[in-house]
Amino acid sequence: MKNAGGLQHKGYVAHSPVNDFGVIQPTAAISSMPFTPKESMQALRYFYYELGDKIWSPYDFIDGFSIHHNWYAKSHLAIDQGPIIVMIKNYRTGLIWNLFMNIPDIQNGLKKLGFKSKWIK
Repeated sequence: MKNAGGLQHKGYVAHSPVNDFGVIQPTAAISSMPFTPKESMQALRYFYYELGDKIWSPYDFIDGFSIHHNWYAKSHLAIDQGPIIVMIKNYRTGLIWNLFMNIPDIQNGLKKLGFKSKWIK
């Protein structure tokens, strides 16, 4: 599919099930680790060991790629690197979630909304 700027996989577009151009963003797959640990770890290993230098550099993973189109971004987005580190740490230790859930404003908001969990005091 083409737009005025060229092929959709060669630039940033919002992806969804009805708007899928076969582009993978490593940050999305890896940052999902607390929710999909097995699948995210498989993706991480595949990205690093199988795709290697095509998507990995001294700055971490590239912004996106499409194996189907043999397209690999040359860009790195700092905003993509942060969630990878934070969510791996959160998966391994729960530190981020525990810190967040102990913020008094978060506690008060959850109580007012009627939520109940082990974190709400």
